Amino acid sequence: MPQMMLPIFPNGVVHLSAELAVQREGGQVVYFNGMMPVFQHDEDDVKSFQMITSQFCCSGVVKQADIARAFGVTEISVMRAVKKYREHGPAGFYAPRKGRGAGVLTPTVMDEAQTLLDEGIGVPEVAERLDLKRDTLGKAVRDGRLHQVKKRSKARSKANQVQKVSEARRTVLHI
Repeated sequence: MPQMMLPIFPNGVVHLSAELAVQREGGQVVYFNGMMPVFQHDEDDVKSFQMITSQFCCSGVVKQADIARAFGVTEISVMRAVKKYREHGPAGFYAPRKGRGAGVLTPTVMDEAQTLLDEGIGVPEVAERLDLKRDTLGKAVRDGRLHQVKKRSKARSKANQVQKVSEARRTVLHI
Protein backbone atom coordinates (compact mmCIF):
# COMPACT_ATOMS: atom_id res chain seq x y z
CA MET A 1 0.00 0.00 0.00
CA PRO A 2 1.41 3.43 -0.97
CA GLN A 3 2.39 5.66 1.88
CA MET A 4 0.81 9.11 2.09
CA MET A 5 3.19 12.09 2.09
CA LEU A 6 2.37 14.70 4.70
CA PRO A 7 2.73 18.35 3.69
CA ILE A 8 5.77 19.11 5.84
CA PHE A 9 7.44 22.48 5.18
CA PRO A 10 10.74 23.96 6.41
CA ASN A 11 10.68 26.52 9.22
CA GLY A 12 10.08 30.17 8.34
CA VAL A 13 8.02 29.70 5.17
CA VAL A 14 4.90 31.54 4.06
CA HIS A 15 2.15 29.23 2.86
CA LEU A 16 0.62 30.16 -0.47
CA SER A 17 -1.63 27.08 -0.54
CA ALA A 18 -1.81 23.68 1.10
CA GLU A 19 0.82 22.36 -1.33
CA LEU A 20 3.00 25.42 -1.92
CA ALA A 21 5.11 27.62 0.35
CA VAL A 22 7.72 30.30 -0.20
CA GLN A 23 10.78 31.36 1.77
CA ARG A 24 13.09 34.35 1.37
CA GLU A 25 16.60 33.79 2.61
CA GLY A 26 19.92 35.40 1.73
CA GLY A 27 18.60 37.42 -1.23
CA GLN A 28 16.95 34.34 -2.75
CA VAL A 29 13.28 33.40 -2.97
CA VAL A 30 12.66 29.65 -2.83
CA TYR A 31 9.33 27.96 -3.56
CA PHE A 32 8.64 24.63 -1.80
CA ASN A 33 6.29 21.76 -2.44
CA GLY A 34 6.53 20.04 0.92
CA MET A 35 10.24 19.87 1.82
CA MET A 36 11.33 19.88 -1.82
CA PRO A 37 12.33 23.19 -3.43
CA VAL A 38 10.69 23.52 -6.85
CA PHE A 39 11.98 26.92 -8.02
CA GLN A 40 14.42 29.60 -6.91
CA HIS A 41 15.22 33.15 -8.06
CA ASP A 42 16.89 36.35 -6.80
CA GLU A 43 14.58 38.57 -4.78
CA ASP A 44 15.17 41.39 -7.30
CA ASP A 45 14.34 39.22 -10.35
CA VAL A 46 10.85 40.48 -11.19
CA LYS A 47 10.59 38.59 -14.48
CA SER A 48 11.26 35.22 -12.85
CA PHE A 49 8.85 36.06 -10.03
CA GLN A 50 6.08 36.89 -12.49
CA MET A 51 6.81 33.83 -14.61
CA ILE A 52 6.79 31.26 -11.77
CA THR A 53 3.81 32.71 -9.92
CA SER A 54 1.86 32.81 -13.20
CA GLN A 55 2.81 29.20 -13.85
CA PHE A 56 1.58 28.22 -10.40
CA CYS A 57 -1.72 30.07 -11.02
CA CYS A 58 -2.23 28.53 -14.47
CA SER A 59 -1.53 25.02 -13.19
CA GLY A 60 -4.08 25.49 -10.39
CA VAL A 61 -1.61 25.17 -7.52
CA VAL A 62 -2.40 28.61 -6.11
CA LYS A 63 -4.98 31.36 -6.65
CA GLN A 64 -4.12 34.78 -8.03
CA ALA A 65 -5.53 36.47 -4.93
CA ASP A 66 -3.22 34.37 -2.72
CA ILE A 67 -0.19 35.52 -4.72
CA ALA A 68 -1.27 39.16 -4.42
CA ARG A 69 -1.88 38.82 -0.69
CA ALA A 70 1.33 36.94 0.14
CA PHE A 71 3.71 39.14 -1.86
CA GLY A 72 1.92 42.48 -1.45
CA VAL A 73 1.50 43.05 -5.18
CA THR A 74 -1.65 44.30 -6.87
CA GLU A 75 -4.15 41.80 -8.19
CA ILE A 76 -4.14 43.46 -11.61
CA SER A 77 -0.37 42.91 -11.93
CA VAL A 78 -0.87 39.22 -11.17
CA MET A 79 -3.71 39.06 -13.70
CA ARG A 80 -1.54 40.69 -16.39
CA ALA A 81 1.31 38.28 -15.69
CA VAL A 82 -1.05 35.29 -15.92
CA LYS A 83 -2.41 36.61 -19.22
CA LYS A 84 1.14 36.98 -20.56
CA TYR A 85 1.95 33.42 -19.44
CA ARG A 86 -1.16 32.01 -21.13
CA GLU A 87 -0.49 33.88 -24.39
CA HIS A 88 3.30 33.58 -24.67
CA GLY A 89 4.43 30.99 -22.13
CA PRO A 90 7.55 31.41 -19.98
CA ALA A 91 9.51 32.96 -22.86
CA GLY A 92 7.11 35.92 -22.88
CA PHE A 93 8.63 37.22 -19.65
CA TYR A 94 12.17 37.23 -21.00
CA ALA A 95 11.53 38.50 -24.53
CA PRO A 96 12.73 42.04 -25.31
CA ARG A 97 10.02 44.66 -24.94
CA LYS A 98 8.59 46.27 -28.02
CA GLY A 99 9.38 49.97 -28.23
CA ARG A 100 7.41 52.70 -29.98
CA GLY A 101 9.97 53.22 -32.66
CA ALA A 102 11.88 56.33 -33.55
CA GLY A 103 10.62 59.61 -32.19
CA VAL A 104 9.60 62.52 -34.34
CA LEU A 105 12.23 64.88 -32.96
CA THR A 106 15.37 63.16 -34.19
CA PRO A 107 18.71 64.91 -33.65
CA THR A 108 18.66 66.18 -37.25
CA VAL A 109 15.17 67.65 -36.88
CA MET A 110 16.09 69.14 -33.49
CA ASP A 111 19.12 70.89 -35.01
CA GLU A 112 17.08 72.25 -37.89
CA ALA A 113 14.30 73.43 -35.55
CA GLN A 114 16.80 75.10 -33.24
CA THR A 115 18.39 76.93 -36.19
CA LEU A 116 14.98 78.26 -37.25
CA LEU A 117 14.10 79.24 -33.68
CA ASP A 118 17.43 81.06 -33.34
CA GLU A 119 16.52 83.11 -36.41
CA GLY A 120 13.52 84.41 -34.48
CA ILE A 121 10.88 82.35 -36.26
CA GLY A 122 7.97 81.38 -34.05
CA VAL A 123 7.05 77.83 -33.02
CA PRO A 124 3.94 77.62 -35.24
CA GLU A 125 5.87 78.58 -38.37
CA VAL A 126 8.81 76.28 -37.54
CA ALA A 127 6.37 73.40 -37.01
CA GLU A 128 4.73 74.12 -40.36
CA ARG A 129 8.07 74.31 -42.18
CA LEU A 130 9.29 71.03 -40.69
CA ASP A 131 5.89 69.31 -41.05
CA LEU A 132 5.57 68.77 -37.29
CA LYS A 133 2.76 69.35 -34.85
CA ARG A 134 2.89 72.65 -32.96
CA ASP A 135 2.40 70.84 -29.66
CA THR A 136 5.42 68.64 -30.30
CA LEU A 137 7.71 71.64 -30.74
CA GLY A 138 6.02 73.55 -27.92
CA LYS A 139 6.63 70.66 -25.54
CA ALA A 140 10.29 70.47 -26.57
CA VAL A 141 10.64 74.20 -25.82
CA ARG A 142 8.89 73.85 -22.44
CA ASP A 143 11.08 70.84 -21.54
CA GLY A 144 14.21 72.80 -22.39
CA ARG A 145 15.27 70.56 -25.28
CA LEU A 146 14.83 73.52 -27.64
CA HIS A 147 15.38 77.19 -26.84
CA GLN A 148 13.20 79.89 -28.30
CA VAL A 149 14.50 83.41 -28.83
CA LYS A 150 12.42 85.70 -26.68
CA LYS A 151 10.65 88.32 -28.70
CA ARG A 152 11.11 91.88 -27.58
CA SER A 153 8.04 94.01 -27.46
CA LYS A 154 7.80 96.70 -30.17
CA ALA A 155 7.68 99.49 -27.58
CA ARG A 156 10.85 98.25 -25.89
CA SER A 157 12.56 97.69 -29.22
CA LYS A 158 11.70 101.25 -30.29
CA ALA A 159 12.95 102.61 -26.96
CA ASN A 160 16.26 100.79 -27.49
CA GLN A 161 16.59 102.31 -30.97
CA VAL A 162 15.94 105.82 -29.61
CA GLN A 163 18.51 105.24 -26.88
CA LYS A 164 21.10 104.07 -29.42
CA VAL A 165 20.47 107.13 -31.62
CA SER A 166 20.78 109.51 -28.67
CA GLU A 167 24.04 107.81 -27.57
CA ALA A 168 25.39 108.17 -31.12
CA ARG A 169 24.50 111.89 -31.12
CA ARG A 170 26.23 112.39 -27.78
CA THR A 171 29.41 110.76 -29.02
CA VAL A 172 29.33 112.86 -32.22
CA LEU A 173 28.86 116.08 -30.23
CA HIS A 174 31.69 115.28 -27.80
CA ILE A 175 34.24 114.59 -30.46
